[in-house]
Amino acid sequence: MPLSTDDQSSEIDGAIHGVDPRDHVATALRPLSAGETVDLHGQSILVRSEIPKGHKIAVRAAAKGQDVLKYGWPIGRATSDIAVGDHVHVHNVETRLEGVEGYAYAPAATDNTEVVGERSFLGYRRKNGRVGTRNEIWVLCTVGCVANTARRIAEKANARFAGRVDGVFAFPHPFGCSQLGDDLSHTRQLIAGLAAHPNAGGVLILGLGCENNQLKALLESAPDLDPERLRSFTTQFVEDEYEQGLEAVEELVAIAEQDRREPAPISELVVGLKCGGSDGFSGVTANPLVGRIADKVAAAGGTPVLTEIPEVFGAENVLLQRAASREIFDEAVAVIDDFKRYFIDNSQPIYENPSPGNIAGGITTLEEKSLGAVQKGGRAPLVEVLRYGERVGLHGLTLLEAPGNDAVSSTALTAAGATVILFTTGRGTPLGFPAPTLKIASNSALAARKPSWIDFDAGVVLDGQTMDQAAGSLLDLVVATASGQETKAERNGEREIAIWKSGVTL
Repeated sequence: MPLSTDDQSSEIDGAIHGVDPRDHVATALRPLSAGETVDLHGQSILVRSEIPKGHKIAVRAAAKGQDVLKYGWPIGRATSDIAVGDHVHVHNVETRLEGVEGYAYAPAATDNTEVVGERSFLGYRRKNGRVGTRNEIWVLCTVGCVANTARRIAEKANARFAGRVDGVFAFPHPFGCSQLGDDLSHTRQLIAGLAAHPNAGGVLILGLGCENNQLKALLESAPDLDPERLRSFTTQFVEDEYEQGLEAVEELVAIAEQDRREPAPISELVVGLKCGGSDGFSGVTANPLVGRIADKVAAAGGTPVLTEIPEVFGAENVLLQRAASREIFDEAVAVIDDFKRYFIDNSQPIYENPSPGNIAGGITTLEEKSLGAVQKGGRAPLVEVLRYGERVGLHGLTLLEAPGNDAVSSTALTAAGATVILFTTGRGTPLGFPAPTLKIASNSALAARKPSWIDFDAGVVLDGQTMDQAAGSLLDLVVATASGQETKAERNGEREIAIWKSGVTL
């Protein structure tokens, strides 16, 4: 059965909000006091204890050991009897997750009826056909030993060539040497993917000379590189790496400054879908709102990309039943199971989530977090599954292998080709990434408290605005951002990468 949501085009009002009539719980839209009475669809509920805003109240009783439903799916099992009106949280609900599960291929009809119309943005069309949303010069490095060198070259270049392109940015990292196996491959793939990104009108790659991640091997593995817009050198073999770097950047700027924005349909957008610091409202406001945008982009022929595989655990079937074919189903199962084995092989429970901030915000189990998180993928068919470091090749909803860590997964989204990232949050973060990243607050209090971080307030759907209205406004912002409008993170100079390390360091 599909992930259930109530009529998201209607207003969300009252003191509590329920999603599915089968659910045992509803979300408190304000702090609830013991002894007060609240209403849910005509049902009067006596609040039995203090319940913080964003936390759950029982609207149906659950016996000890019984599954507790939210979004129409189990979010855990009751560890004690739960009465109507009780606060439902970590004190009386535990996860049902244990290990690798078996999945049956049972495709369900998809329900993507989003209509976009003739929407376009102003982007930079590259030689390989991809369209960028920025025209920047990126300074990358093969190894952490020259990370600061890359940073200093970018700083000097920004001062020297200001105003000629959208900026010169370095993306340093600490890896590339003393790495083996997958770790070395991951570093090489991520740098290669960034080097081919359409938001880079030119790329300079610095090597050291003695690192495992050799510059020659990296360049040979990089897909779709435009030799005209690429410069590289090994710093051990030049007299002055800073002057050599500035000369290379100047050549790239001279080429990129000739580029001009041109209209492109939103079918050319690759939109990364990410959440970080979720709260009890994330699955009610921000994530389903981003799901609407994902559906609009997919319906128009674009590519929304969902990642954070550990935040699929417990909600796998919501995605698996939307697999466009048996092959896609099998690939998605393999990614999910491999990630679970990664936890198990490292003697870690697969449910070691949600974070302390998530729990404080009202999320009780990983299943609850996952059921809220997968809503960012909307309702479109799943058409492609990518392993970490791979790049998008098809149009439509894509699942990308990456961990839940904000910086690691957002870097993976960028390297996969995302030209805009939609990042939902209930707690807030200043982080930004190579692709322009829009921060979408799940609640208006966060948006008001951190206006320098937050680009869009999804909490408006709790205050009378419909989901359709909010989705229209957010799509307008996505188009404006893709056309060059700065995000808050860009204004704040928040631009960084992080690479997934999972193995041995020499």
